Amino acid sequence: MSQRVGRIAVFLAIFALTTGFDQGSKEWARGSLELGVREPVIAGHWDWQLAMNKGAAFSSFGTGVATQVILSVLAMLALIGIGIMAARTRPEQRLQLFALAMIGGGALGNLIDRMRDGAVTDFVRWQWNEATVWPIFNVADVALLVGAVLLALDSALAHRRPAPV
Repeated sequence: MSQRVGRIAVFLAIFALTTGFDQGSKEWARGSLELGVREPVIAGHWDWQLAMNKGAAFSSFGTGVATQVILSVLAMLALIGIGIMAARTRPEQRLQLFALAMIGGGALGNLIDRMRDGAVTDFVRWQWNEATVWPIFNVADVALLVGAVLLALDSALAHRRPAPV
């Protein structure tokens, strides 16, 4: 198997696992939780709370049909861009490939929700004793954040890699 085929296989595996775990966890949340009702996991710090997010990250932007269409088109364009970037990675850019797969999987997970339900399923609420409450999020959001951090780390470490020949 060539290095290119191997990189594509790794990308697709991480992409599919990320999307699958996201969709599976959201299916659990929709089937097990009541909309808007907090169910403590660790009292004062972590709750399950089902929410349907019609906006973008952290319920920002509008919530109308036009917003849904714009966000869906942007997600599709981002997925195309991520695919192109992943295909162009070099063998030594494993961290970048991993990060792109996580970002792509997270973007697809939220896009599936948006296209199917008109809203993204969120269900994880973290807080610090009611004083600091994070917006409700999901597995796709975590994958997007971790992927972005890994991309930044990869960029910071890029100067250590030998120049391509």
